[in-house]
Amino acid sequence: MSTAFTPRAITPDALKQLRDTDDAGRPCVPFTDPEGGDPLRCCLRPARAGERIALVSYAPLRRWAAETGAEPGAYDEQGPVFIHADPCEGPELAATRTEYPYARAGALRAFRRYDAGGTIVGGRLLEVPEDTTAGFDEALTEAFADPRVALVHVRAVEYGCFHFEVRRPTA
Repeated sequence: MSTAFTPRAITPDALKQLRDTDDAGRPCVPFTDPEGGDPLRCCLRPARAGERIALVSYAPLRRWAAETGAEPGAYDEQGPVFIHADPCEGPELAATRTEYPYARAGALRAFRRYDAGGTIVGGRLLEVPEDTTAGFDEALTEAFADPRVALVHVRAVEYGCFHFEVRRPTA
């Protein structure tokens, strides 16, 4: 089974900026991950032991708004994300992706829905089921059934971390 929607990683242009100064204005401080497992938002996979990564502050809605002209106002927020400290291969191609990133059965995920103006228009809490792909597909199908929804941010409930975004599919 493959995913019905395309998870989007942080763009290469944004990564280049974040590897210098993050969205909170702090310099990037790389480190070597001794154990691996941290969720990388640049390539949508877990870090491997020994990789150079960085924990940076990222404002996904702000960056989307700058691209689209939206005005998210108070919904603009920033939070911690892990990225490779150096350029990486990026995410696997959507055509070959067979599951959603960071989809672990039993984990809690928030699906925050935003309209084209950057205003939140709802959300959903998902306890990820055993069939993780079907669970994510269902939550995203439900979100995009609302014609106001332009994009969805998927976040971990445990830490509030941004995992990835999905934009409204185009015909």
